[in-house]
Amino acid sequence: MSSAYTRLASSLLFPLHERLKGHDSVALRRGLEHSQWLAPAALEALQLQRLNELLREIGRDVPYYRELFAREGIRAGEFRSLAELQRLPFLTKAEIRAHTEALKSERAVGLARFNTGGSSGEPLVFFIGKRRVSHDVAAKWRATRWWDVDIGDPEIVVWGSPIELGSQDRIRAWRDRLLRTELLPAFQMSEAKLDGFIAAIRAKRPKMLFGYPSALSYIARHAQARGQRMDDLGIAVAFVTSERLYDEQRELISRVFGCRVANGYGGRDAGFIAHECPSGGMHLTAEDVIVELVDRDGRPVPAGQAGEIVVTHLATRDFPFVRYRTGDIAVLDTAACPCGRGLPMLKEIQGRNTDFVVAADGTVMHGLALIYILRDLAGLRSFKVVQHSRSRTEVLLVAEAGFAPEAPAQIAAGFKRRLGAEVEVEVRLVDAIPPERSGKFRYVVSHAV
Repeated sequence: MSSAYTRLASSLLFPLHERLKGHDSVALRRGLEHSQWLAPAALEALQLQRLNELLREIGRDVPYYRELFAREGIRAGEFRSLAELQRLPFLTKAEIRAHTEALKSERAVGLARFNTGGSSGEPLVFFIGKRRVSHDVAAKWRATRWWDVDIGDPEIVVWGSPIELGSQDRIRAWRDRLLRTELLPAFQMSEAKLDGFIAAIRAKRPKMLFGYPSALSYIARHAQARGQRMDDLGIAVAFVTSERLYDEQRELISRVFGCRVANGYGGRDAGFIAHECPSGGMHLTAEDVIVELVDRDGRPVPAGQAGEIVVTHLATRDFPFVRYRTGDIAVLDTAACPCGRGLPMLKEIQGRNTDFVVAADGTVMHGLALIYILRDLAGLRSFKVVQHSRSRTEVLLVAEAGFAPEAPAQIAAGFKRRLGAEVEVEVRLVDAIPPERSGKFRYVVSHAV
């Protein structure tokens, strides 16, 4: 049962915050909590309706799609089934990089610039409007409430994105205090930092944790080594996202913190795609995203077979993500979830594996600490970081037009600031970066942790 303060925060403080930001997340969340119980056929009808609305808007207002529809003879907004979506070409990271301006709606106002390394290790710059943000907030909020926790319940967030860590101004700090959220930086994990994290979690006594599975499991392992109990704090659930969750991580986090673990899948680019419910179903946010699974040649795969996740986000009229190839692999679950929700499910998700790295002085930090130095560089197509030892790190780069001659030296200097001035950082330009033996792409590999 939620506290009086949690009810105040979720029903008044946070809705006021969202209204001031011009977001419709409150009404959208209420709608999602109704539509999650629809039968599959009704959900598909809703998806088709929203897809046609999106295609009509972007065919009118987005230069890239206006030209595409005219060239291909596509009558936007007149699809009679979701299968007709396959008439449209895939949207790739390379296509977005080549047509970034043409993908912006002519009616868009107040677009926010984002970037991501992505599961393929290819940097990407893109833009998001308030409508998309509202839908993503609502989807995450709905999934949070599945676990009998809500906005306003005490929360510890272990995260590493500069978007979050760089915006800790007074307004943000006051908002976090009001909503009882505390942010811990996931980049640096020295012994002293980890001791501080454990102390902060014990002092906060959060009802929920949120973070990278690797970071939360690392904290759990440190607490275990210290002989420090963490299962006596009343933590109800640990939400994990942004990386693949391994069984041993789930077990460790659950055992040490004395809570259940809820897996989430999505990204800043593709949106909030799926979240695990208490019954174990990895439910797609079907009202907002259409998910296709395709083989290497782009053909749909049969149910139960692994394929690449292709996403159409239905709330991206300002900067459309239509048939966006994520590079991640998954299997659709054809079973019904015991929870009774009609939302389709993913059975298995592969990809998004980011290692930790260790500095020369022994400080352990999330691999994203190095990724953020790379991913926003102009003319950088893809990359891979291999930490051979604490004293030597290799950076492989695939460059294209616009890559600055001085960039390798800047990268080396940036890595040395993170890893240590004495560390040898070798930056090499290559024609291509091969995958691992498994066929998966790991864009940070450390042999020093």
